[in-house]
Amino acid sequence: MSIQYRICLFVLCLAGLILTAGAVSAFHRRHSTPGEFDYYVLSLSWSPSYCESAQERGGLRHSQRAQCDAGRPFSFVVHGFWPQYERGYPQYCELPSPRLGRNIMVSMLDLMPAPGLIYNEWDKHGTCSGLDQRDYFDTVRKAHDAVNIPPEFQQLSEPKTISPGAIVDAFIKANPSLSPDAIAVTCNRRRLSEVRICMSKDLKFRDCKAIHRNACDRDEVIMPPVRGG
Repeated sequence: MSIQYRICLFVLCLAGLILTAGAVSAFHRRHSTPGEFDYYVLSLSWSPSYCESAQERGGLRHSQRAQCDAGRPFSFVVHGFWPQYERGYPQYCELPSPRLGRNIMVSMLDLMPAPGLIYNEWDKHGTCSGLDQRDYFDTVRKAHDAVNIPPEFQQLSEPKTISPGAIVDAFIKANPSLSPDAIAVTCNRRRLSEVRICMSKDLKFRDCKAIHRNACDRDEVIMPPVRGG
């Protein structure tokens, strides 16, 4: 194969990548209009799993200590509150995004105990809600408060091995208006990661099929105990 031919192939491939990136960018701009979405997903992260995984990866970084240091008895915390389409989701609907006020960030640390997470969630997801900063995070809090956490998970003092289905059943028992099609459990290799719940714009539970695409397919998962609880 001649050098000239290889150069031509490289140029054609590069042009194709540029055209593809442009098409993706245009699609993103066209489908990421603030306030134009179908429903929310409330993602509740099992904090002890996150902290154990972080320690296994080489120890806690400074940004993780507010959540994971000993004596931080977090159970389920809010990972995100995400506007969704029936298929797909918008993101980064304002570029650059309006800088989130520090006072708002601080006010959310009881539910989302990581400043970097709060800033990122506003930039990536909050800007797509069509709400201003204060209203978006007020809505996050209302969504969190609308979900009853099963009492057996609130102060877990010993590791618990449980099936994803049993976690779903426990949430449905604690929230009778929640259906199996409105909730999904995610996991890593062996631990519970998150419980994700679909909500309408007025924060009522609603069914959504897309939430199950990344659901945990393990027979059992481990719930590490609450740290310092």
